[in-house]
Amino acid sequence: MNRTFFFIILTFILFAIDWYVWQGLKLAIRGLAPLTQRWIGGAYWALTLVTLGAYIGMQLLPPDYFKSTTRTFVVAFIAIPYLSKLLAVAILLIDDVRRFLQWIVSFFAPSVATPSPATGEPTIPRSQFLATTAVVAGAGLMGTFAYGILSGAHDYRIRRVKVPLKNLPRQFHGMKIAQLSDIHSGSFFNKTAVKGGVEMLMKEKPDIAFFTGDLVNDRAREVKDYINIFDKVKAPLGVHSVLGNHDYGDYFQWPDVQAKTNNLADLKKAHKLLGWKLMLDENRPITVDSESIGLIGIQNWGAGNFAKYGNMEKAYQHTDDYPVKILLSHDPSHWEAQVLPKYKDIDLVLAGHTHGMQFGVEIGKVKWSPVQYRYKQWAGLYEENDQYLYVNRGFGYLGYPGRVGILPEITILELVKA
Repeated sequence: MNRTFFFIILTFILFAIDWYVWQGLKLAIRGLAPLTQRWIGGAYWALTLVTLGAYIGMQLLPPDYFKSTTRTFVVAFIAIPYLSKLLAVAILLIDDVRRFLQWIVSFFAPSVATPSPATGEPTIPRSQFLATTAVVAGAGLMGTFAYGILSGAHDYRIRRVKVPLKNLPRQFHGMKIAQLSDIHSGSFFNKTAVKGGVEMLMKEKPDIAFFTGDLVNDRAREVKDYINIFDKVKAPLGVHSVLGNHDYGDYFQWPDVQAKTNNLADLKKAHKLLGWKLMLDENRPITVDSESIGLIGIQNWGAGNFAKYGNMEKAYQHTDDYPVKILLSHDPSHWEAQVLPKYKDIDLVLAGHTHGMQFGVEIGKVKWSPVQYRYKQWAGLYEENDQYLYVNRGFGYLGYPGRVGILPEITILELVKA
C-alpha cells in the first residue's frame, strides 16, 4: 500500500513539474511564429508523455523484465529530462517569488510595487527573460548529459600516481600496480570500447593488478558476456580482488533468500573464471626475491547506511611481520572510520565506490563534484600521518550511462621508497 501511494504521489509531482516548465516555455517562445510555437509545444509534450510513460511502465512491470543495460538506459531516459526540468523550475521560481513579493508589497505601498513608465526603448520583460534563461539552462543540461553518454562513458584515462612508503623493501621499489574498480558490467553498452579499455591497461605491463569491487550492478549473470574481456587482465604477481556493495545483490528484489545466496555464489565463481584471486576478509603475502609485503582484502564495509559485511579484525590477523601492508577496501569511508583509528601500520588503502558521481570538473588543480559533500575522500590520493588512501574514479558507470567531467579511470600506481 505504501509503495502504491508513493508511486501515485511521485507521478503527480512529475506531472506538476512538466506543467510548470510548460508555462515557462510558453512564455519564452511567445514571440515566435504560431506554427513554430505549435511544433515546439508538440515536441515538448510528446517527450514528456513518453518519459512519464516510461516511469509508469517501470513501476508496473516486474523488476526482472528488462536486461540490466536496457534498464540503465530507461532510467537515464527518465532521469535526465527531469533533472533538466528541475533546473528550469529553480530559475522559474525566482520570477514567481519576485512577483509574489511584489503583489504583497502592492497592498502596503502601491507606488513602490508599480513599475515605472516605459521609456519607449525595446526591452525584454523580466519574466520572459527568466523564462528564456530557464529553458536554455534546462536544455543545456540535457545536452550535457547526452554528450556524457556519447563521449564520456568510455573515454578511459590512465592516471599515474607515485606512492612513497617509508618501510618499502628495495625489491618493491618501482613496482607497478594496476587498479580497476567499479566495473558495473550490467551497465555497459559498448563492448568494443570496454575491450579497448582493458587493452590500455595491459599495455602498461603492471607487475600486479587489483580490483576493488562492484563487478556487477546486482546480478552475477551481468558479467557473463564480459568474462572473455576482463580475463585478459593479467599480471606476473596475479590479479587480486574484493567485493563491493553492489556485488551482494542488496538492491534487487529477489524472489527468495536462496536466490540471493545463489547469486553471490555465482559472482564468486565469476572471479574464479576471470582468474582473479578473490579476498574475503583475509590476507596473503606478495613475494619478490624472497622478500614479502602484506596484501589484505576485506569485504564491503561502508560508513553510514552502507553494508558492513567486512571483518577487519579477521582480515588483519597474522600480518605483524609484513614491513608494508596494502589494504583493498571498496568504500573509501572505511579509511577514516576503521583504518586510521585502529590500524596505523596499514600503509596504503585502495578503494573506489564513489565514481566521482560521474559528474564534475577536473581542470588543472580544480577538482569538484557533488559527491564531495557526501565523501571527504572521493577521488585521487590522500595522505595522513604517512598512511595513504587512493580512490579510483571507476571504470564503469551506474544509473546514468555516461560521464561528464569525471572520466573512467585506469590507475597505475608506482611504489617508491620514501
